Amino acid sequence: MPRPTRSTTVESDRRAVGQPLLTVGHAARAVGVSPSTLRLWEHAGLVRPVRNPGGYRLYTSESIAVLKRIKYLRDVRQLNVPAIKETLGVRDAGDPDRYALATLGRKLRELRQRRGLRISDVAHEAGLSTGFLSAVERSQAAASVSTMQRLTAAYRTSVLELFDLPGKSSRRLRPADRQVLEAYPGVNIELLAPRSSRLESMLFRAAPRCGSTESFVHDGEELIYVLSGSIEIWLDEREHVALRAGDSFWFESTRGHRWVNPSATDESVLVWVCSRTGGPAHSAQRRSTASRTASG
Repeated sequence: MPRPTRSTTVESDRRAVGQPLLTVGHAARAVGVSPSTLRLWEHAGLVRPVRNPGGYRLYTSESIAVLKRIKYLRDVRQLNVPAIKETLGVRDAGDPDRYALATLGRKLRELRQRRGLRISDVAHEAGLSTGFLSAVERSQAAASVSTMQRLTAAYRTSVLELFDLPGKSSRRLRPADRQVLEAYPGVNIELLAPRSSRLESMLFRAAPRCGSTESFVHDGEELIYVLSGSIEIWLDEREHVALRAGDSFWFESTRGHRWVNPSATDESVLVWVCSRTGGPAHSAQRRSTASRTASG
């Protein structure tokens, strides 16, 4: 008996679902983007196509409508991925529970109030909408790790201040004792020196095709050392650098930066160290590299 072809498999799935289904190529043409863009949107959690037993991505008419909306929000309204998620009401599977939301909101509010800053000024500095930041402080919205990084940069502190770390910590930290956070979809970070006041030292593990979901800037300098796999990094959307295992790369954090693991099969593991510098709470030097009206 001949093996079913992809077209016959899609047709059987179409009959089973009871509505038209498009492959990733057909869906990309219908929306007006590339297939790789659809895969990036999937990795970012914006859309979840149907998958048949053979593993093929299939898109329903409802999915196509959502994809067209995403394209409009990206191209016309110039929103980034977190802002699109907020607009669409997309909730990540890893969103914190209510207790975590309340704790984060309270700590962010306390940070702002201790510095005597208005919520509108902080929102502008971090590239967020005032309404979204207000919702986070009131525990009505969740903030991604990248959003927390932008907020704590505005407060001249570290994301670690938002987490309940032990009062005493050994200088030696065994792998089993490291705190693990999900920075982006498919990207986990392990804190290597949680008690350091001057350095953010982290171990990044990036799944295939995963990376930062936005370009952002802050004070300080950064050093990346690739332990395994590879990454590609963009600075100010002008300089593109490809790194592989054994490579190190240094850059100023004030340059807009984003990165991705380009491999379709292999995880990338990186040591990433960031320094923080002091300064006034509002710096004209640190600006968003893209128009951002909200974030999640």
